[in-house]
Amino acid sequence: MSRVSVLARGQAAAEAGMTDACVIRRRTGATTDPNTGATTPTYTTLYTGKCRVQSSRAEAGREDVGQDFVLLLRLEVQLPVAGTAGLQVGDEITIASAAHDPDLIGRVFRIHDLAHKSEATARRVGVIEKTGS
Repeated sequence: MSRVSVLARGQAAAEAGMTDACVIRRRTGATTDPNTGATTPTYTTLYTGKCRVQSSRAEAGREDVGQDFVLLLRLEVQLPVAGTAGLQVGDEITIASAAHDPDLIGRVFRIHDLAHKSEATARRVGVIEKTGS
């Protein structure tokens, strides 16, 4: 059995566990309403498809904002290797469906960490979710 076939089998096995779906998009700019002056961000969609949300450890970091604070929850989103190249820190991942945890649906994460390796079975990105103040 060749390395290529072993890697392909590993990627297929990893994808079989990706029972959630997400949309990844990148902010491209903003539009301004000429009547109100309100700005609305504009995005381009980078990926729509299967994913898996994992927590390697329950960790939330407290960030002080003036006299208030927010909790930043760190998680990992696993994606297929094929079709997800070119992601960047700051890209936004929205969970569109979740087979086993309905509380994931609609959650929005920001990519915080990117990991790269030669023979990955999945693309694993570290994400942060602002959980409250």
